[in-house]
Amino acid sequence: MGIQVEFNPDLALRDYSEFEEGLREKEECIPKDLIEGEIYEFLKKGIRLFWLTDSPEWFCGEMPLVKTFGDEKLSRPFASIKMIEVTHFLKDGKPYTKGKYKIVDVFDIMDNKINFESYKRLK
Repeated sequence: MGIQVEFNPDLALRDYSEFEEGLREKEECIPKDLIEGEIYEFLKKGIRLFWLTDSPEWFCGEMPLVKTFGDEKLSRPFASIKMIEVTHFLKDGKPYTKGKYKIVDVFDIMDNKINFESYKRLK
């Protein structure tokens, strides 16, 4: 028997409307207003491992913030973020991951500009 862990190269959260409808906690959803430089909290079920670095190398620690529709269906990136804190804990006897991320850049998802090549940030 092992420990089930998921490596996440992005942060996939639900639409804010799911919080407004009482279906999700606020931290499980993309904030209504994304502001560059702001720090937001997130919450995910399960043990998640994220990229944590401020290294000047090619990846620079940035990752896409995307919307999940469930069943691994994801949107294009809404923003580039840097993960700054990750904690694993038990809630009602089940593992969860919570943390904080900082918005580096907010994207207009309606334009056709490509902001990430796979998980490498393009500038």
